[in-house]
Amino acid sequence: MLLVAATAACTPSPQESPTNSATGSAAGTGSVGGVTAAPAANLQRFYDQKISWQPCGDDQCGKLEVPIDYAKPEAGSIKLALLRHKSPSKNRQGSLVINPGGPGGSGVQYAQYASAIFPGEVTRAYDVVGFDPRGVAASQPIVCYDGPQFDAFLSVDPTPDDPAEEQQLATADRDFGQACEQRNKALLGHVSTVEAAKDMDVLRAALGDQKLNFFGASYGTFLGATFADQFPKRVGRFILDGAIDPSLDGKAQALGQAEGFERATQAYIADCITKSDCPLGNEQKAATKRLQDFLTELDQKPIPAGEGAPGKLNEAWASYGVAASMYDPGRWAGLTQSLSEAFRGDGTDLMLSAEEYVERTDNGTYSGNMLQVINAVSCLDNQGDPNLASYPKTAAEFAAKAPTFGKYMAWGGLVCGEWPIKATGKAHRITAPGADPIVVIGTTRDPATPYEGAVALAGMLDSGVLVSRDGDGHTGYGRGNNCVDKAVNDYLVRGKAPADGIKC
Repeated sequence: MLLVAATAACTPSPQESPTNSATGSAAGTGSVGGVTAAPAANLQRFYDQKISWQPCGDDQCGKLEVPIDYAKPEAGSIKLALLRHKSPSKNRQGSLVINPGGPGGSGVQYAQYASAIFPGEVTRAYDVVGFDPRGVAASQPIVCYDGPQFDAFLSVDPTPDDPAEEQQLATADRDFGQACEQRNKALLGHVSTVEAAKDMDVLRAALGDQKLNFFGASYGTFLGATFADQFPKRVGRFILDGAIDPSLDGKAQALGQAEGFERATQAYIADCITKSDCPLGNEQKAATKRLQDFLTELDQKPIPAGEGAPGKLNEAWASYGVAASMYDPGRWAGLTQSLSEAFRGDGTDLMLSAEEYVERTDNGTYSGNMLQVINAVSCLDNQGDPNLASYPKTAAEFAAKAPTFGKYMAWGGLVCGEWPIKATGKAHRITAPGADPIVVIGTTRDPATPYEGAVALAGMLDSGVLVSRDGDGHTGYGRGNNCVDKAVNDYLVRGKAPADGIKC
């Protein structure tokens, strides 16, 4: 999951489909009183479809047709890209649908690495199926800007210091939203998480499974929880790794993420100052201030960043470069080297880290559309604050709790405040009554999805089971912790849910 500030959270147009006031869900299928309803008659053809799988390298590719608007399925449809890593076993237990997060991550690309993500006992037990959600990658991608335009958008000062800079950021966010609306008219109001969850139920039926087995990481936990909210009786073996608290609105999520990145940054600094090559010094408080001062200095005086870069290394790009290394402690040594070079006036390596983070290629194009569609999804899921005058106060409040990333995250919410389509969703508690056990994994120093989110989600779900990993980096499964991995594999393969509250 990316920095909220790089995108934000917020979205129905006047023609938007009817919604449930509690969940923001579009009319169609769902649950009433915990009982999952049958699909509406006008959706039946989507539920009855059969996927035509074709060879696709070592895997199989296919398409799934879904309505653009579940309230008006006759008004048009799109096709979602699928990839299936087929089990070699005749005794397979069904399909395991996976999502890598984002919002905007490609499930198709994720499933290509199924054998690296899961052990053989899991890939023998299931066909691992990835899908690109609506608006993502190969599923009618939401693209608003070309490469140079997006470079300019990502380069705008993310922490304005005066009214003129505040207006500059507001204008940039407004122009971006308008470009998204102009270039994606039919789909932009229909890429919410609720609609993506409905697509997963159509996928479940097309795969021939009575229940959906699901592994979701980061934002994928919100997608999985949203499915459980609508279809609790169709929940199979669910793993939600790096969980998001669905009861938090966009502002509260941004603050939590700012605190998560602050916590991770402090862990990095604590490690760095024990080493002789640390450019931040050898004392925690002074080292923290040195990093913060560096970002502030780049706001006023960017430094060269090498040939092919989107420009000089400024505060925006440096923030991406630093944040990228917080996802995995294996990247801390590289960050130390990049900071050492940047302190000497060469921002090349830190810029390269930032470019990788935002999916920018050597030729100035973007390999994916994550940082564009993430706004479209987030701004539909939670309404942004349109009052520009409120943001300086919010930024000060965030900075008091997260001095390094607080202002950045606070101002990141403005893109949804300027979004041209009103939100269809609303933060709310998800209990999923009647669902099978849902395993929720939280990592204590996770930067992007703070541990508190996993505790909250597991606690509100009627069948939630919390697994805690004491460690650094984003998400918990497949990070070398045998306790976490065994809990997940035992549940997926043998149906044995771990005890609630286990600590790994």
